Amino acid sequence: MSNRRLIEQLGIKEDVAEKLTQEIMDANPVEAQKHYEESLKNFQPDTIIKGRILNVVGDDVLVDIGYKSEGVVPKGDFQFEGDIELNKDIEVFLENVEDESGVITLSKQKADKIRGWERIITSNKEGDVISGRVVRKIKGGLLVDVGVPVFLPASQVDVRRVEDIGEFLGKTVQCKILKIDEKRMNIIVSRRKLLEEQRAEQKHNLLQELMEGDTRRGTVKNIADFGAFVDLGGIDGLLHITDMSWGRINHPSEVVQLEKEIQVKILKVDRATERIALGLKQLSKNPWEGVASKYPVGSRVRGKVVNLMPYGAFVELEPGVEGLVHISEMSWTKRINHPSEMLNINDTVEVQVLAVDMEKQELSLGLKQTEKNPWDTVDERYSSGQKVSGKVRNTTTYGAFVELEDGIDGLLHINDMSWTRKVVHPSEIVKKGEKLDVLVISVDRDKKRIALGLKQLQQNPWQTVFPEKYKVGNAVQGRVTKLVSFGAFVELEKDLEGLLHISKVDKEVEGEGLKAGDLVEVKVVKLEPAEGKIGLSLSRVVERAKPKEASKSPTPVGE
Repeated sequence: MSNRRLIEQLGIKEDVAEKLTQEIMDANPVEAQKHYEESLKNFQPDTIIKGRILNVVGDDVLVDIGYKSEGVVPKGDFQFEGDIELNKDIEVFLENVEDESGVITLSKQKADKIRGWERIITSNKEGDVISGRVVRKIKGGLLVDVGVPVFLPASQVDVRRVEDIGEFLGKTVQCKILKIDEKRMNIIVSRRKLLEEQRAEQKHNLLQELMEGDTRRGTVKNIADFGAFVDLGGIDGLLHITDMSWGRINHPSEVVQLEKEIQVKILKVDRATERIALGLKQLSKNPWEGVASKYPVGSRVRGKVVNLMPYGAFVELEPGVEGLVHISEMSWTKRINHPSEMLNINDTVEVQVLAVDMEKQELSLGLKQTEKNPWDTVDERYSSGQKVSGKVRNTTTYGAFVELEDGIDGLLHINDMSWTRKVVHPSEIVKKGEKLDVLVISVDRDKKRIALGLKQLQQNPWQTVFPEKYKVGNAVQGRVTKLVSFGAFVELEKDLEGLLHISKVDKEVEGEGLKAGDLVEVKVVKLEPAEGKIGLSLSRVVERAKPKEASKSPTPVGE
């Protein structure tokens, strides 16, 4: 026992004790120095020694280690404040016997780490499973306390990507030791590796016991556009979007949610590829059972428009039962380019059942069948020879469509636009949107066609005027309108032209040849009223076209 401790046990005051200690040293300096050196041998830095907690002063814990003065341990070295108990025996790491201020520096944290490390490497090896509490989130992963802090990389936390590894703080986890570095006193562990091995075993067992038709509980682990993956406890199965509900759904998230437990039916197990098909709707009654008797062909029902496609609209009659209204079944009379011209999503409509296919679970519906077909009575409203009014709805190369009433169009053919004019395109005579008086030529109810005429509203001049005016041999004047390879067209009067064939041009006619715009004297050589044609021969050029009137012609007639 040191002199100081003996003096303290005798209850001597500190100032007196210092004086007595000095006197002892003075009385036997050799013995005192020998005793001091011996005591130092037992307190070598970087060693673990035992001590006893004496007191707590501020952020320092005073520990008696059997030396001439107490050592100091930082209060933060204790993981829990409840671990600091007076007179409690602890192990500490001696960092410095006496620093510059004469304080003995101790570390409980280092002592705990060394002892923990010794226990870990003594009882564990790489590949062993250990448990610990997650105590801190650091760069690249987590620190897990297993007696000593070990590193759990973020990539090894779970088999699936974890958005925030901080959610594991404070939790006790099991991990597998990946690497032990004794020199650096470092251990790397993996929770993912352990989970993968456990899942592999569970997967093997599940594949052996799963049977088609079984019902199982599982947890939704991932959601995609085409379906959801459900963890059955070791292996994932695919719950396809078409097997989620008997009704229409746009996305799997309308039916299932991540991390939620659901009950599913095993539809198919492929042990070779380890694929499992799951069903959710199969757990409830198929609404298509009894559809044929509930919705017989010809019956009229009401439903809601749930989807529009270029070829038609899907109408829901009840949850899980839909039918298609094809675009051709939407209107008796209107030409529809897209169903959106007639319907909108969520519209409630009345439809007629046209066909039922129970095997394919398909319903064909009609929208126009709920209304009277105006073509059924069209011949009661329109007859041959009747004068009617309409609006030009559209023009094509062969004619114009004239709307007589809502959905009922008649065709005004290009040949029925003028008795005399050679019409190249209907737009020369009529314009889109123009109101027009026409004559009904014919009505075909079955083919849904009405033929209209514009020229028929006037007398045919080929039967009344022209035969007398343009007798064969008559001489008339006209102006050249167009030159062609086989001759020239000569305008005899408004909208009336005759053909001057190249063979009918007199070689002795003065001039260098005919040009568009020339005023000529011609003789009628042929008259065909039925075909609306007049044949001409050239007598003479009355007046040459002025340069500005002349049109370009590659081959003037008569050159």
